[in-house]
Amino acid sequence: MEPSTGIKTWQWVVTVIVIIVLIIVGILVFGNDKEVAEEGLTTETPTTETTASTESNRIVMGDQFPGNVVFLSSVQLANGGWVEIHKDNNGVPGEIIGSQYFDKGINTGKITLTKPTVEGALYYAMLHSDDGDKKFDAEKDLPLKNAKGDIIMKLFRASAAVGAGLKG
Repeated sequence: MEPSTGIKTWQWVVTVIVIIVLIIVGILVFGNDKEVAEEGLTTETPTTETTASTESNRIVMGDQFPGNVVFLSSVQLANGGWVEIHKDNNGVPGEIIGSQYFDKGINTGKITLTKPTVEGALYYAMLHSDDGDKKFDAEKDLPLKNAKGDIIMKLFRASAAVGAGLKG
């Protein structure tokens, strides 16, 4: 009979292997962010020219299931502002179909849309400033830009295949 000594060596080895596999999977899944840049546009940026602080403005998200809700992994704002969801208009942001206010700092959230996203279509999640009233006004709450003058946005597609490779 083997004496009971708590966690055995093989259990430690298996635990370490599982942790390493999880790290590798995390890098492969989250390090492979699809970015598309247009002239004068960027999908994700670290800073804005509207603030002199070291805080950054950015948005992190992936492709979405078609429907009436868009989920955001992370919205980072140096000051409170808006995330606007735009339909594609021949390669540039078009009609706004949803908006949500986010406080200063790092937030997660979702945006309920006025029109649902459609399978295979391209959309833009764009950061906008807020003039202080927490009410979106396209003429006053302008798109945020990075230090290069590019609008801060993230392109995404509506796809029923989102997460199809994940099994649970």
